[in-house]
Amino acid sequence: MKITKIFFHLINLIFIIFYLYPGSILGFVLYSNLSKQPQVTPDFYFSSNHVYAFTALSFLGLISHVNKKHILIYFTFISIFLELSHLIIPNRSFQFGDLFGNILGVFISILIIKIYNYLEKK
Repeated sequence: MKITKIFFHLINLIFIIFYLYPGSILGFVLYSNLSKQPQVTPDFYFSSNHVYAFTALSFLGLISHVNKKHILIYFTFISIFLELSHLIIPNRSFQFGDLFGNILGVFISILIIKIYNYLEKK
């Protein structure tokens, strides 16, 4: 198994733990406050933190897996499932801006891969 694939699975597991934990693990580490979320940049119509996180995670997944179709189905499913899970997790809340940020992050990583592949063929 390639190191990038192992790294992807490790980051994916950590990502899921952070997402499903009833509070902000990063908020606790940075601010000693489980209810405070760190904000990298201001939000627009979607959560910028979610865009960055899903772009990085899905990009890593796309470069580490051969079967791109299956990994894209996985990212689409996980981006929706994780946000919907906030409906039932205490101290978490479902937000459409977060869901759109998740999906946008997946599409950005796809676009980066497509552009890279196009430029490599030239």
